[in-house]
Amino acid sequence: MYTKILQLVLILILSPFLFGVINKTKAFFAGRKGSPLLQLYYDLFKLLGKGVVYSTTTTWIFIAGPIVGLSALTVAALLIPFAGYSAVISFDGDVIFFIYLLGLARFFTVLAALDTGSSFEGMGASREVQFAVFAEPALFLSLATLARVTGQVSLSGIFSKAVITSWAEYGPLIYLIFGAIFIVFLTENSRIPVDDPNTHLELTMIHEVMVLDHGGFDLAYIFYGAAIKFWLLGTLLMGIFLGTSSYGWGQDCIIFILGMILLAVVVGVVESVFARFRLLKIPHFLIIALALAVVALILTMRP
Repeated sequence: MYTKILQLVLILILSPFLFGVINKTKAFFAGRKGSPLLQLYYDLFKLLGKGVVYSTTTTWIFIAGPIVGLSALTVAALLIPFAGYSAVISFDGDVIFFIYLLGLARFFTVLAALDTGSSFEGMGASREVQFAVFAEPALFLSLATLARVTGQVSLSGIFSKAVITSWAEYGPLIYLIFGAIFIVFLTENSRIPVDDPNTHLELTMIHEVMVLDHGGFDLAYIFYGAAIKFWLLGTLLMGIFLGTSSYGWGQDCIIFILGMILLAVVVGVVESVFARFRLLKIPHFLIIALALAVVALILTMRP
C-alpha cells in the first residue's frame, strides 16, 4: 500500500517537470537557452501566492471550474498504473470511470469559459467540444481494444504484463492503437499540431482562450491540472511498450520515469519540426485516430 501511495506522490510531483523538458527541447532546436527545467514549479508557486479577481457577470461555476477540473484529474491519477504496477485504486470497469473523469474536467472547464459571458471564450469552448467529439471516442475504442486483446477490464490489468504478452499475436494491431492514442494525447494536451499552448493569436487559440479570465491560484490549478493530464495520457502510451520489467520496484520506476521524459522530448521534437494545422484540418487529423482505433477493434474480432 505504501508503494502505491508513493506512486501517486511521484505523479503529483514529477508531472510539471515534463513541461520543462518539452520547453528545453524546443529551445535546443531553436538555438536558445530556454527557460529552466523547473519553470512551471516557479510559476505555480508564484500564482498560488496571488489573489484572484472575479467579474460580476460570473457565478459559482466560474470559481468551481478549476477546482473540479483539478480534483477530477487527481482522482484519475489514482486509477492510472505506474511502471506497470497496480494503481492506488483498481476495479473492473475503471477504464470507463477514467474516461468520464477526463470528460468531467473538460466539461467544467468549458462551463467556466461560457460562464464569463465572453464570446471570445465561448469560441474556444466551442472548439474544445467539437474536437472532443472525435478524440473521446478514439480514446474509448483504443482502450476497449486493449481490453479485448489482454482480456482485462481494468487499467491496472491492461497496462501490466498482459500488454507485453499480447505483442506476439497482436503486434501490428497494438501499433495502430499506439498511433491512435498518440494523436489523442497531442489533442487532449493542446499540443502542436492541434493547438499551440504558447500562442495568443485570437483566431488560432483553443484551450488557452478558455482560461484567459482566470488568474492567481485558479490559474495555478489549471496549469497543474494540465501537467497531471499530460502525465496520465502519457502513461497510456508508455504502458503499451514498457509494461513492467520486473527488475524490482525501484528500477522499474526509474525506467518508467525515463520513458516519460523521453516522451516529453518527442513532444518537443514534434512541436519543433511540425507547424500547427489549420482549424479546418484538425477534425481530419482526429478522424485518423478514430479510424485507427476502429480498424484495430475490428481486427480483434477476426476468427
